[in-house]
Amino acid sequence: MDYIFICSSIIFHISVSVLYIAFKLDNIILGQLSGAIVLSLIFPFTITFLGYSQEKAKKRTIISHVFILFYLVLELLLDYILKIPFREIPAIHVPYIIIFYAAMFSMIAVSFDKNRKMGFVVTITFLILIGSLVYNLLPF
Repeated sequence: MDYIFICSSIIFHISVSVLYIAFKLDNIILGQLSGAIVLSLIFPFTITFLGYSQEKAKKRTIISHVFILFYLVLELLLDYILKIPFREIPAIHVPYIIIFYAAMFSMIAVSFDKNRKMGFVVTITFLILIGSLVYNLLPF
């Protein structure tokens, strides 16, 4: 279970990083592919959630999974099912951002809890994600 979770977290961070860069470069196909990869991670995170639940894992591990799965379901709902421009509506976008970062920090926390060295790898991929976000927001 631990390596499924850690690998899924790394893939998530890298996919979101690629998504930010793809949108900056107006590469819609790469953006859609990255988005599909991110959403497909709902399956391994659900598997690890169920596995950790059966193993009677620590409550913070279970709660962290709830944040991650809630974010993925919210992303699916807002971007792919409802298809509303929620990023332009602060009343929706601000809570979305809070949930996004709660999921990110949950991935980091659980990764460190399961394997200290891989926790650093997950943190590095998170920092790459932040760098990609900054690059995406730059005006040039």
